[in-house]
Amino acid sequence: MEQSKDASALKVVLLIFAVVCLVYGLGYLIVPGLLVEISGGSPVTHGWIRWSGGTLLALAIGAFLAYRHPARQRILVTTFTWGTLLVGLGLLYSWLTGESTSATWFIALPTVVSFVLALLLWWSGQKAKELLRSE
Repeated sequence: MEQSKDASALKVVLLIFAVVCLVYGLGYLIVPGLLVEISGGSPVTHGWIRWSGGTLLALAIGAFLAYRHPARQRILVTTFTWGTLLVGLGLLYSWLTGESTSATWFIALPTVVSFVLALLLWWSGQKAKELLRSE
């Protein structure tokens, strides 16, 4: 029963992660110019943004697959945790140094979302560590 509850928390967090990656991934892959315009940032070649959209969509697919079968997915959950933490740190650095030309809300939102996701992924991974190791 306890393992089922631990798996439920992990599955919810994986689903949230997948949706966030899906939303950002579709935006960066399909309409990167619109996102740059909305952000108020400097124009950039769309190719520099589209590749990240593809990567985010691949992460979303991986998260959906792990959501369906979370057993023995420790490496994937660890990768998602580190990925969101590093993204959050990179965005925070850009925000604090004034390196970003985007509107504050456009960098603050994904910074906070990344740190929250990193924390949730770490927490749910710790709760479900036996499930993530075993079958």
